[in-house]
Amino acid sequence: MPGFSTPPMLRPLVAFAALALVAIGAAGPAAAEEAVPPVVRIATEGAYAPYNFTKPDGSLDGYEIELAREVCRRAKLTCEFVVQDWDGVVPGLQAKKFDAIMSGMTITDARLKVIDFTRPYSSDFSGLAVDRNGPLARLPLADRKLSLTADEAQAVKAIDEIKPLLKGMAVGVQVSTIHAAFLDKYLKGTVEIREYKTTEQHDLDLAAGRIDAIFANDAVLRATAEKPEFKGSIALAGPRFRGGILGQGVAMGLRKGETALKARLDEGIGSVIADGTLKALSIKWFKVDMTPQG
Repeated sequence: MPGFSTPPMLRPLVAFAALALVAIGAAGPAAAEEAVPPVVRIATEGAYAPYNFTKPDGSLDGYEIELAREVCRRAKLTCEFVVQDWDGVVPGLQAKKFDAIMSGMTITDARLKVIDFTRPYSSDFSGLAVDRNGPLARLPLADRKLSLTADEAQAVKAIDEIKPLLKGMAVGVQVSTIHAAFLDKYLKGTVEIREYKTTEQHDLDLAAGRIDAIFANDAVLRATAEKPEFKGSIALAGPRFRGGILGQGVAMGLRKGETALKARLDEGIGSVIADGTLKALSIKWFKVDMTPQG
């Protein structure tokens, strides 16, 4: 205000406030940058081939491992992997044991209540795998691919059609997954649901005849069927499903509020999608293009 003069006793406080504002303004961009950890720790199960798995020498490999390295390079992030059991990935993220989850995790409404996600980097159907020589190998609707989002009624109609053939059968599924949620919602009371800590465990039980089927992601089931110890004994059967309770695609899980890290990772994922690198990695590891559409 013209003619206003600061009293002598307030001049030191005014000067201090001005310096503080200058310091805050200068630190703004740096503070935002500091929100991204100097080393981004990415948790993965290391037991969900071909998304991620542990080689005999103890090193990690798979679609997500290779993809993460490329995304981090493009996002100019220094990243390292942390092996974490599946049932501990969300609690570990929230406890800040690591900064991101990259372990075949699908975006779902329930998970969005507790964590955030990057944009998706994979999308596939899910369904049953059975003994190739058993009675369930001839389940009907094997060529049907159904969306629980676009037309749940049609998908439920298909489920109801195969229910009589599944009555009393034991179906294996990995614990705390979208696939366990699917069985609980649509087949509870029809089949005996047996939960396993890892997909490898239910694969072995199916091969040994201790269960009648497994329900999982098609990419994982195809990879299992191609393993030497399972080749010729396991086959996909019945209709395939996506969307709805099965989620909105596979993405990296992040803590709520990690906006700077999310922006950098989204940029990296967008880059590998745009130039076809994601498609190439998908075909390399899954033999099909699982690039998210839309």
